[in-house]
Amino acid sequence: MLAAAIAPFRGIMERFILPKPGEGPSPEEQENGFYDLRLLGETGTGKVIKAKVTGDKDPGYGSTAKILAETALLLVDKSKTDLKGGFWTPSTAFGMPLVDRLVDKAGLTFELMED
Repeated sequence: MLAAAIAPFRGIMERFILPKPGEGPSPEEQENGFYDLRLLGETGTGKVIKAKVTGDKDPGYGSTAKILAETALLLVDKSKTDLKGGFWTPSTAFGMPLVDRLVDKAGLTFELMED
């Protein structure tokens, strides 16, 4: 990320490393893609929390589009929230209703893992 912020390095990355327009995953790869993320966190009291998030489409295309669409639909339905001014991330603005919607309609799973 740091290299991409510096013009000479960004040029080298664009020329030799990063994919060219049209070189992304094929429609079949997008449709059949998936992801399985493992997350590790620590609470203020030192308790370790492990979680797993999975998605049923390519994360850069299909899954992201579904997540954005479902989040937007919650944003439109203001009766589900009681937001007052400021800047909110989707998770803090919508909490479990967003998680439930992503599981029910967008092909994601969320799981707390045991040690």
